[in-house]
Amino acid sequence: MAMSKVVSMAEAIETYVDDGMTVCLEGFSHLISFAAAHEIIRQQRQNLTLCRMTPDIVSDQLVAAGCVTKLVASFFASGSAGSLHELRRRIERHDPVPLEVEEYSHYGMVCRYQAGAAGLPFFPLRSYAGSDLPRLNPRIRLVDDPYGEGTVYVVPPLNPDVTIVHAQRADRHGNVQIWGISGVQQEAVYAARKAIVVVEEIVDDDVVRSDPNRTVIPSHAVDAVVVCPRGAHPSYVQGYYDRDCGFYRRWTAISKDSGLLQAWLKEWVHGTANHEEYLDKLGGDYWDDLAVAPRLSEPVDYGSRK
Repeated sequence: MAMSKVVSMAEAIETYVDDGMTVCLEGFSHLISFAAAHEIIRQQRQNLTLCRMTPDIVSDQLVAAGCVTKLVASFFASGSAGSLHELRRRIERHDPVPLEVEEYSHYGMVCRYQAGAAGLPFFPLRSYAGSDLPRLNPRIRLVDDPYGEGTVYVVPPLNPDVTIVHAQRADRHGNVQIWGISGVQQEAVYAARKAIVVVEEIVDDDVVRSDPNRTVIPSHAVDAVVVCPRGAHPSYVQGYYDRDCGFYRRWTAISKDSGLLQAWLKEWVHGTANHEEYLDKLGGDYWDDLAVAPRLSEPVDYGSRK
């Protein structure tokens, strides 16, 4: 019988995330593992290359904490709630130090993960025609079409040292189930050398087997499973809790003032030993507005309705 892959968050980060690594932390507005990012900050990892589509608040926090020196990303924004001011300070004014950036489109990042997962040397795409991105990023290249006339843009594969994703649930072996917006979690895991999956809960094997279509990431691709309820806050987990839009709006003012941002990190990340203490600090009543009602997937007898 396969051994359990369930470990603590501290153990997962200590084991699989080292200084200087390329770390992918994915989740497309949905299922963003803030808890894992906070543990990276607590363990004071440095010189990381962070790979992420839509580098929102979690990227702002990791950069401000001094963990990240390079960002490989697409579409810089705080989840439609404003600017990422720590990133802007680093990129626009080199304040306090520069941040190296390698920018792609969303689809360009998807193609990089797909190429990395499939072991391909590059991935072709048409969407850079007419864009300024190839001029800004020399890794986006124009090559001759080997099967016809003309040219096509290509992007290189992306193979992170470790990918960290969040999901609704898994069994103890690491069969991971996701529903709702799945982003590029599957591709990013297969592209990586190691993979950590953070889940809201561990369920019995029979639960996973009863609904196999939700198993987006199978156990053979997973190195560690971390059980961390509400670990995606302030993003959301379909079926578990809503997005904390109020936090996203508040972050704009926090990140705009570097002093406030550092004070927030000191209080809410360095000042908490783990995610459980972070949740305790928020308080139980905080979740009332983020609660979701059950939306069961079951047959409906429309003929019985009046």
